[in-house]
Amino acid sequence: MTQGIRKLLIANRGEIAVRIIRAAQALGIPTVAACSEADVDSQAARMADEVHLLGPARADKSYLNVEALLGALNATGANAVHPGYGFLSENADFAEAVLAAGAIFVGPSPETIRRMGDKAEARRTAQKAGVPVVPGSPGELFDVDSALKAAEAVGFPLLIKASAGGGGRGIRLAENAEQLAEEFPRSQREAQAAFGNGAVYLERFISRARHIEVQVLGDGQHAVHLFERECSLQRRRQKIFEEAPSPALNPQQRETLCASAVRLTESLGYKGAGTLEYLYDDATGEFFFIEMNTRIQVEHPVSELITGIDLVQAMLRIAGGEPLGVRQSDIRLNGAALQMRLNAEDPARDFFPSPGLVKSLVWPRGEGVRVDSHLYQGYRVPPYYDSLLAKLIVHGRDRAEALARARIAVEQTTLTGMASTLSLHGQLLQQPWLHSADFHTGTLETWLAERRTGGQA
Repeated sequence: MTQGIRKLLIANRGEIAVRIIRAAQALGIPTVAACSEADVDSQAARMADEVHLLGPARADKSYLNVEALLGALNATGANAVHPGYGFLSENADFAEAVLAAGAIFVGPSPETIRRMGDKAEARRTAQKAGVPVVPGSPGELFDVDSALKAAEAVGFPLLIKASAGGGGRGIRLAENAEQLAEEFPRSQREAQAAFGNGAVYLERFISRARHIEVQVLGDGQHAVHLFERECSLQRRRQKIFEEAPSPALNPQQRETLCASAVRLTESLGYKGAGTLEYLYDDATGEFFFIEMNTRIQVEHPVSELITGIDLVQAMLRIAGGEPLGVRQSDIRLNGAALQMRLNAEDPARDFFPSPGLVKSLVWPRGEGVRVDSHLYQGYRVPPYYDSLLAKLIVHGRDRAEALARARIAVEQTTLTGMASTLSLHGQLLQQPWLHSADFHTGTLETWLAERRTGGQA
């Protein structure tokens, strides 16, 4: 058991709640699953040492209800909270409330969450640490006139981005001044509705960009990286297929990129696991910092498989007061790993949500295969939350072996009772451009559009 955590409350659900419980069990930490009424029969509820009911199915009445979560802390005697990802994981006010209640928040300080959650402030912080950022407006913008003036320096095409944004919301493309004037207020409205903050900023649009991110760990004094992940295969800015390391980088680029991430992480006095996201310009070989996620990421397993480090256990140890316990020289890059997200969505119906009853379920097995999921046969997937059902993750001695194992893993998986993206991954793994790593952030959507019009199988 870590020295500071006596009992851990999981303020989340689904596969990440299961993942956290397993990590806590490995460290001998008792767990409490904080559940909504829709999740009382969930895998997390079955696995945890205790279950505490938060409230009705609606997230604002349960997983987003700070008062209910603090009540769960008090009622169960838990002295630590792991927020997972999504929900309140990057909410500085929640982290402050947990600390004010005398408990441990498994993550960075509220100040760090707030600082890096503000995208404009995050840019300034990166620049101070000597980390390159995408050319853009110097700060937040609140009206069209100031945006048009800033655009003269940034240049077109450009992106309008929500300062408090995430998940691809509040982002719009402007090819010229007329489009900027038209799209700017729309982006503001979307940002205000999604995040309660209508401030936006401008950023240069890179047409053939890759989305590459660096996994970091810090203990408040020192930081290390676990190399980078390639996350360019996205639909509507939501990731579908991830891998580590990126096939686009050579060793020198990798070293430069990851060193910049460590430099920024240490400048923050960062505690816990975090991810620094970058855009990589295929045309020039430049990389630019865009934002930091101050939490565990959905795609963290690929970083674990290429380094042998359990990130969630590391988060718990650090939160419990232990030092990092690993030096950068101890972390070696071993092979390649791929992750395929299985969502309860129907690709044949424009990814329409498809929750339902799990009628039959068979997961793949074999060397280098891992499955992170909260599903079990007979479980009814509720319609209220994120559509993620499982993550099929494979590891190989190199990328070619990982791709071969991924194809076999998809073939060996059986999931019936609802539509899912399983078959989509089977088709994706047949594409020559995937095997040659000739893709960027727009490739997947282009391929999906061609499939809809019959241009590609």
